[in-house]
Amino acid sequence: MALQVTKRICLRCSIWHILVRNYSQREKAEQTKALLDKIIRIDHAGEFGAKRIYQGQLAVLGNTPSGPVIQQMQDEEQKHLLEFERLMHQHRARPTVLMPLWDIAGFALGAGSALLGKEGAMACTVAVESVIGEHYNDQIRELMEDNPEQHKELLKTLKEFRDDELHHHDTGLEHDAEKVGYT
Repeated sequence: MALQVTKRICLRCSIWHILVRNYSQREKAEQTKALLDKIIRIDHAGEFGAKRIYQGQLAVLGNTPSGPVIQQMQDEEQKHLLEFERLMHQHRARPTVLMPLWDIAGFALGAGSALLGKEGAMACTVAVESVIGEHYNDQIRELMEDNPEQHKELLKTLKEFRDDELHHHDTGLEHDAEKVGYT
């Protein structure tokens, strides 16, 4: 009798451990999905906004000597945007509801900064890209803490895009961003 009770208790304990482990794995998977959704949604919006900033700058400065430099940065942002659109589809992430705002605000920021001249456009680039570089670094840290092996491809993408953004930052500095307002 005692042996049967012990076997039933052990069986119940085993079932309990399986249920707890499965719940923990499911909870971890949901947390990872939420993290990926957040990163992809935010980065998609950011790359869309950056593309619109450069489009606004090009509307004002496109036919000046600064036009090709701005166009090259806008082309890289477009490449980033397309990758995040692919990732949204792959991970079934939804875009931010603020896309119409980013559309208008990004273009207005770009055009407005370009109305200050090449230096104003480049100062805007430096300011935006320095924040974006830090933002990408924060996301890289989050993914490393979650599961670096599982996120290997996304980590590679984020590092590449961060480096592109920091290159845009440096390009802005090389093209007189720090001279804004000193003419």
